[in-house]
Amino acid sequence: MTRSFPVAPWRAASMFVVLAVAACPITSAQAENDAAKPAAAEKIARGEYLVTIAACNDCHTPLKMGPNGPEPDMSRRLSGHPENLAMPEAPTLPSGPWSNSFSATNTAWSGPWGVSFTANLTPDKETGLGKWNQRTFTDTIRTGRHMGRGRPLLPPMPAPMYFTDADLEAIFVYLQSIPAIQNRVPEPRPPAMAAAN
Repeated sequence: MTRSFPVAPWRAASMFVVLAVAACPITSAQAENDAAKPAAAEKIARGEYLVTIAACNDCHTPLKMGPNGPEPDMSRRLSGHPENLAMPEAPTLPSGPWSNSFSATNTAWSGPWGVSFTANLTPDKETGLGKWNQRTFTDTIRTGRHMGRGRPLLPPMPAPMYFTDADLEAIFVYLQSIPAIQNRVPEPRPPAMAAAN
């Protein structure tokens, strides 16, 4: 004959809690991840705001002709100079107050420095910033050099930007959140006189 012992109500309740927790465990990593989501969303929103007010789209998003004239082609947002738009040699400007020219897409610029093409800022791993990290991005903006240590950035960059490190982090997080667009921007061209030598 088996004896059964009554279970105290408090013991039954504690057993229920233990079973419920075991059935759906919440790890500290999950709790941290859930807490980080609003912070990441705020950082992305801040980055989008900064990219907008700093007019990054003005040069890094190609213009297209719309019903009222040139307008940004948002299907190619922040993807830089279109790789399928081969640019002829830049026009030679007479000496005087006109010192540079730019393409109809506003993504190729010509002047005494040569010809520069606006970069692909999307997170494409092969042609954009997909392999960059926060430090590389910040160093590029701070030093005015490609990847923070390479060739000098060419006009219209580096634009004088007075961003804090937190601002640059938000911008980079935002740029990593937008759709990746594969678009290989051409290498800059040297000035015509340097190319002739």
